[in-house]
Amino acid sequence: MTERRPHDVPVGNWVDQLIRAAQERGAFDDLPGAGKPLRDTGPLDEDWWIRQKIRSEDLPPDVLLPPALLLRKEVAGLPAAVRDLPTEAAVRAAVREVNLRVAAWIRTPSGPVVPVAPADPDAVVAAWRAAREAAPSSGVTDNGAADDDARPGAVDGDGARRREAPRADGATAPRRPWWRRLLRRR
Repeated sequence: MTERRPHDVPVGNWVDQLIRAAQERGAFDDLPGAGKPLRDTGPLDEDWWIRQKIRSEDLPPDVLLPPALLLRKEVAGLPAAVRDLPTEAAVRAAVREVNLRVAAWIRTPSGPVVPVAPADPDAVVAAWRAAREAAPSSGVTDNGAADDDARPGAVDGDGARRREAPRADGATAPRRPWWRRLLRRR
Protein backbone atom coordinates (compact mmCIF):
# COMPACT_ATOMS: atom_id res chain seq x y z
CA MET A 1 0.00 0.00 0.00
CA THR A 2 2.54 2.54 -1.13
CA GLU A 3 0.23 4.72 -3.18
CA ARG A 4 -1.80 7.42 -1.50
CA ARG A 5 -5.54 7.72 -1.83
CA PRO A 6 -6.63 10.32 -4.34
CA HIS A 7 -8.60 13.11 -2.72
CA ASP A 8 -11.57 12.80 -5.06
CA VAL A 9 -12.09 9.02 -4.47
CA PRO A 10 -14.07 7.90 -1.36
CA VAL A 11 -12.17 5.63 1.03
CA GLY A 12 -14.50 2.66 0.54
CA ASN A 13 -14.17 2.71 -3.24
CA TRP A 14 -10.40 3.11 -3.07
CA VAL A 15 -10.03 0.13 -0.68
CA ASP A 16 -12.26 -1.98 -2.93
CA GLN A 17 -10.07 -1.07 -5.92
CA LEU A 18 -6.92 -2.12 -4.03
CA ILE A 19 -8.46 -5.45 -3.00
CA ARG A 20 -9.67 -6.15 -6.53
CA ALA A 21 -6.20 -5.40 -7.94
CA ALA A 22 -4.55 -7.70 -5.36
CA GLN A 23 -6.97 -10.50 -6.24
CA GLU A 24 -6.17 -10.11 -9.94
CA ARG A 25 -2.44 -10.29 -9.16
CA GLY A 26 -3.04 -13.49 -7.12
CA ALA A 27 -1.84 -12.04 -3.80
CA PHE A 28 -4.54 -13.95 -1.90
CA ASP A 29 -3.91 -17.34 -3.54
CA ASP A 30 -2.41 -20.17 -1.45
CA LEU A 31 -2.65 -18.36 1.89
CA PRO A 32 -2.39 -20.61 4.99
CA GLY A 33 -5.86 -21.41 6.25
CA ALA A 34 -7.55 -20.66 2.95
CA GLY A 35 -10.95 -22.34 2.76
CA LYS A 36 -10.92 -23.22 6.48
CA PRO A 37 -13.31 -21.67 8.98
CA LEU A 38 -11.94 -19.17 11.47
CA ARG A 39 -11.11 -20.60 14.86
CA ASP A 40 -13.89 -20.00 17.37
CA THR A 41 -12.33 -18.24 20.33
CA GLY A 42 -15.58 -17.78 22.17
CA PRO A 43 -16.47 -14.52 23.83
CA LEU A 44 -13.47 -12.23 23.90
CA ASP A 45 -12.43 -10.51 27.07
CA GLU A 46 -9.52 -8.27 27.89
CA ASP A 47 -7.12 -11.17 28.59
CA TRP A 48 -7.87 -13.29 25.52
CA TRP A 49 -4.36 -12.83 24.19
CA ILE A 50 -2.78 -14.14 27.42
CA ARG A 51 -4.78 -17.37 27.27
CA GLN A 52 -3.95 -17.74 23.57
CA LYS A 53 -0.22 -17.27 24.27
CA ILE A 54 -0.29 -19.80 27.12
CA ARG A 55 -2.08 -22.29 24.87
CA SER A 56 0.34 -21.76 21.99
CA GLU A 57 3.40 -22.11 24.25
CA ASP A 58 2.00 -25.25 25.99
CA LEU A 59 2.46 -23.69 29.42
CA PRO A 60 0.54 -24.82 32.49
CA PRO A 61 -2.37 -22.47 33.30
CA ASP A 62 -1.10 -21.74 36.81
CA VAL A 63 1.97 -19.96 35.41
CA LEU A 64 0.10 -16.67 35.94
CA LEU A 65 -0.63 -17.27 39.61
CA PRO A 66 1.13 -15.10 42.19
CA PRO A 67 4.11 -16.76 43.92
CA ALA A 68 2.22 -17.15 47.21
CA LEU A 69 -0.59 -19.12 45.58
CA LEU A 70 1.91 -21.28 43.68
CA LEU A 71 3.60 -22.09 46.99
CA ARG A 72 0.28 -22.90 48.65
CA LYS A 73 -0.62 -25.24 45.79
CA GLU A 74 2.79 -26.88 46.08
CA VAL A 75 2.45 -27.35 49.86
CA ALA A 76 -1.08 -28.75 49.42
CA GLY A 77 0.08 -31.15 46.70
CA LEU A 78 3.12 -32.32 48.63
CA PRO A 79 1.61 -35.64 49.84
CA ALA A 80 0.78 -36.60 46.25
CA ALA A 81 4.17 -35.37 45.00
CA VAL A 82 6.16 -37.49 47.47
CA ARG A 83 4.00 -40.60 47.13
CA ASP A 84 6.38 -42.29 44.68
CA LEU A 85 9.65 -41.34 46.39
CA PRO A 86 11.64 -44.42 47.50
CA THR A 87 12.99 -43.40 50.93
CA GLU A 88 12.03 -41.32 53.92
CA ALA A 89 15.18 -39.24 53.43
CA ALA A 90 14.03 -38.34 49.92
CA VAL A 91 10.59 -37.36 51.27
CA ARG A 92 12.15 -35.18 53.96
CA ALA A 93 14.47 -33.59 51.38
CA ALA A 94 11.48 -32.74 49.16
CA VAL A 95 9.62 -31.22 52.11
CA ARG A 96 12.75 -29.30 53.14
CA GLU A 97 13.11 -27.90 49.61
CA VAL A 98 9.51 -26.67 49.56
CA ASN A 99 9.85 -25.24 53.07
CA LEU A 100 13.00 -23.34 52.05
CA ARG A 101 11.07 -21.72 49.19
CA VAL A 102 8.23 -20.86 51.59
CA ALA A 103 10.70 -19.33 54.07
CA ALA A 104 12.33 -17.30 51.28
CA TRP A 105 8.93 -15.97 50.23
CA ILE A 106 8.01 -15.12 53.84
CA ARG A 107 11.23 -13.11 54.19
CA THR A 108 10.64 -11.10 51.01
CA PRO A 109 7.04 -11.45 49.82
CA SER A 110 6.15 -10.35 46.33
CA GLY A 111 2.73 -9.98 44.82
CA PRO A 112 -0.42 -10.15 46.91
CA VAL A 113 0.23 -11.13 50.50
CA VAL A 114 -1.41 -14.50 51.04
CA PRO A 115 -0.60 -16.51 54.17
CA VAL A 116 1.63 -19.47 53.35
CA ALA A 117 2.61 -21.93 56.04
CA PRO A 118 5.49 -24.38 55.68
CA ALA A 119 4.63 -28.05 55.47
CA ASP A 120 5.05 -30.25 58.54
CA PRO A 121 7.72 -32.81 57.59
CA ASP A 122 6.56 -35.33 60.19
CA ALA A 123 2.96 -35.20 58.97
CA VAL A 124 4.03 -35.60 55.33
CA VAL A 125 6.30 -38.54 56.25
CA ALA A 126 3.49 -40.13 58.28
CA ALA A 127 1.12 -39.79 55.31
CA TRP A 128 3.83 -41.19 53.00
CA ARG A 129 4.32 -44.21 55.32
CA ALA A 130 0.57 -44.79 55.60
CA ALA A 131 0.18 -44.62 51.82
CA ARG A 132 3.06 -47.08 51.32
CA GLU A 133 1.63 -49.49 53.89
CA ALA A 134 -1.88 -49.19 52.47
CA ALA A 135 -0.86 -49.45 48.81
CA PRO A 136 -0.10 -53.22 48.70
CA SER A 137 -3.11 -54.26 50.80
CA SER A 138 -5.94 -51.93 49.80
CA GLY A 139 -4.60 -50.43 46.60
CA VAL A 140 -4.92 -46.95 45.27
CA THR A 141 -8.16 -45.53 43.95
CA ASP A 142 -8.70 -43.99 40.53
CA ASN A 143 -7.98 -40.45 41.70
CA GLY A 144 -4.59 -41.46 43.12
CA ALA A 145 -5.58 -41.25 46.79
CA ALA A 146 -5.24 -44.17 49.15
CA ASP A 147 -8.48 -45.98 50.03
CA ASP A 148 -8.14 -45.33 53.75
CA ASP A 149 -7.68 -41.53 53.65
CA ALA A 150 -10.77 -41.15 55.83
CA ARG A 151 -9.14 -42.96 58.75
CA PRO A 152 -8.85 -41.12 62.12
CA GLY A 153 -5.76 -38.94 62.34
CA ALA A 154 -5.27 -38.83 58.56
CA VAL A 155 -3.46 -35.89 57.05
CA ASP A 156 -5.50 -33.41 55.01
CA GLY A 157 -4.31 -32.02 51.67
CA ASP A 158 -2.85 -28.97 53.40
CA GLY A 159 -0.69 -31.14 55.66
CA ALA A 160 -2.82 -30.63 58.79
CA ARG A 161 -3.76 -33.64 60.86
CA ARG A 162 -7.52 -34.13 61.26
CA ARG A 163 -8.63 -34.40 64.86
CA GLU A 164 -11.41 -36.64 66.03
CA ALA A 165 -13.91 -35.67 68.70
CA PRO A 166 -15.61 -38.40 70.76
CA ARG A 167 -19.39 -38.67 70.41
CA ALA A 168 -21.93 -39.85 72.94
CA ASP A 169 -22.27 -43.29 71.29
CA GLY A 170 -18.53 -43.93 71.58
CA ALA A 171 -17.76 -43.36 67.90
CA THR A 172 -15.57 -40.53 66.77
CA ALA A 173 -16.51 -37.71 64.41
CA PRO A 174 -14.29 -35.12 62.75
CA ARG A 175 -13.76 -32.18 65.07
CA ARG A 176 -14.89 -28.75 63.85
CA PRO A 177 -12.24 -26.12 63.18
CA TRP A 178 -11.51 -23.79 66.10
CA TRP A 179 -12.96 -20.77 64.36
CA ARG A 180 -16.30 -22.50 63.72
CA ARG A 181 -16.51 -23.50 67.39
CA LEU A 182 -15.73 -19.92 68.36
CA LEU A 183 -18.41 -18.45 66.09
CA ARG A 184 -20.97 -20.96 67.35
CA ARG A 185 -20.59 -19.72 70.93
CA ARG A 186 -21.70 -16.20 70.00
